[in-house]
Amino acid sequence: MKRMLINATHAEELRVALVDGQRLYDIDIETSTHEQKKSNIYKGIITHIEPSLGAVFVNYGSERHGFLPFKEIARSYLDPKAVDDKGRPILKEALKEGQELIVQVDKEERGTKGAALTTFISLAGRYLVLMPNNPRAGGVSRRIEGEDRAEMKLALSELNLPEGMGLIVRTAGVGRTVEELQWDLDYLLNVWRAIESAAESRKAPFLIYQESNVIIRALRDYLRNDIGEILIDEPNVFAKAQEFVQLVMPHMADRLKLYDERIPLFSRFQIESQIESAYQRVVTLPSGGELVFDHAEALTAIDINSGRNTKGQDLEETALNTNLEAAEEIARQLRLRDLGGLVVIDFIDMSSSKHQREVENTLREALKIDRARVQIGRISRFGLLEMSRQRLRASLGESSQQVCPRCMGQGTIRSVKSLSLSILRLIQDEALKENTGRVVVHVPIDVATYLLNEKRLQLGELEQQFGVEVLLIPNINLETPHFRVERIRKTDLLEQPTSVIELIEEQEVSVPTEHEMQVRAKPEKAAVQPLAPPAPCAPVANGRELKSETTVQVVEPQSGSPLKSVTEQVGGLIKRVFSALFAKEESTEAPSATTKKEDKKKRGEVDKRRHKLRGGVTKAAEPVRKEEQEKRRTLEGRRNSRRSGGRSRSKNGKALE
Repeated sequence: MKRMLINATHAEELRVALVDGQRLYDIDIETSTHEQKKSNIYKGIITHIEPSLGAVFVNYGSERHGFLPFKEIARSYLDPKAVDDKGRPILKEALKEGQELIVQVDKEERGTKGAALTTFISLAGRYLVLMPNNPRAGGVSRRIEGEDRAEMKLALSELNLPEGMGLIVRTAGVGRTVEELQWDLDYLLNVWRAIESAAESRKAPFLIYQESNVIIRALRDYLRNDIGEILIDEPNVFAKAQEFVQLVMPHMADRLKLYDERIPLFSRFQIESQIESAYQRVVTLPSGGELVFDHAEALTAIDINSGRNTKGQDLEETALNTNLEAAEEIARQLRLRDLGGLVVIDFIDMSSSKHQREVENTLREALKIDRARVQIGRISRFGLLEMSRQRLRASLGESSQQVCPRCMGQGTIRSVKSLSLSILRLIQDEALKENTGRVVVHVPIDVATYLLNEKRLQLGELEQQFGVEVLLIPNINLETPHFRVERIRKTDLLEQPTSVIELIEEQEVSVPTEHEMQVRAKPEKAAVQPLAPPAPCAPVANGRELKSETTVQVVEPQSGSPLKSVTEQVGGLIKRVFSALFAKEESTEAPSATTKKEDKKKRGEVDKRRHKLRGGVTKAAEPVRKEEQEKRRTLEGRRNSRRSGGRSRSKNGKALE
């Protein structure tokens, strides 16, 4: 039986898994530190128009400006007079810098690239997708075929859709009545009216509408009739999911269950190890073969190795069996890792074209359940198959992994010997420059050890040949292949005291507190907050009556609201001050003489305690200060003796120690 498992025990990471028995076939993970912006709606402002790229850059509130292609700009934002002889809009004249517009994130930010934006808004409901400013788009989902497609087209024509808007029927809409579809459409129309109202109330840039969280998205997008059970392991999340299911799909409310057993939910169905495989570079196949995933800037390469698979009678049969098994696993891994863009698969060479077609068909069948759009080529004479997959959101690696700070994502680093020789050549290049007085090199401990032990003579020869001083500073905070070379001119050398070789101690790293992390990860609040209709469920017969009951709240900006809310919620010092200042007359009576004497006596006792505390701290600090002064004098004496010794060694031409 197929199940949907929702793990929400850790608020920092929400996980939704789809399993068939105990086999994981799809997963969606959302972390609090990586906020998803795809499908969010913003009010942005044009900051730069670039005709050479056929696009404009839009500030929508993110660190990087968004990329808005000219073809994704609705006609309503263009100046109708700014056209050429053929009637085509002139980009530089049709738009103006500083112009405000409503945009939706079409693709997430990746690496150094900003988000791809569009002005053709799409609002996804349970059964329908509304495109309020794109009348040309619309129709029935490409996944709906046969008689269902004809029925949905007929139902679509009966809906009360305002002019100038487009509508798409989702696969979840199959079998729904016209009343149910109209109920979903009315809700989306109210959301769009609230978005338009919020956009007029404030200046750009700001967030207008935010896509639902991973729990609601999963129930809306993944829940199908073949899902027999929905298990949630957190009571609060279960309550929210139950409210959504009863509202939108009450016929599936009995499938929603709260999981409260002692064994963790994902461990109960043995899928934790399957999730971990999505983070690995190498995936082992049941027969013993292997899949190797390598990511490049342009594409993702997948290599297939036979490994320990020797069950076939000959090489051709072994290659076919391994490739067929790999094709099914690749389709699953693409969904688990959520890889998008160009993918190149290196299958094991097969001489038979019949076997090649069989592998291609197996891959196509395995990819049919994928929500993303997939285009598949054919196996070339080199055994390579090219395919592309729609990028629905940031991949699993992009959202939960970071680039290695040591190798900077390369996966390998130079050996100590190779790096040391490279640094030695760099020292020589710096010494060759005119007016060089000293070369200071900060290197890791192992590199410094190699240079001082293996290349001591070469360092001494460099000093004698070029008349410069070479200082090697072992730094325990550096790791290969990182180092730093500084060149000091002779004129600057006279102004500075002579340095000595010192081991740089480990630096203290300030770790942010939990509160600071929460403040940094706090997402922006959307101006439009959709509220659930008061109706208990989607109507079956009289859905049109609920049109007026669907409500959407618009959060208006208030200049004094933050202070006011804090004052109302926190009943501490601020509240007491406000109550003292604005209290009624009967509560502001003059204190009696006895009360005044008691207050004066208490203040005197507090002052005495403070005076004693200050004196005690001062007396306790005196011996500590004297001890620190003695240590400083001793350290300065040692440094002076080292400096005099360092000068004599450099005159004799010996290598630095």
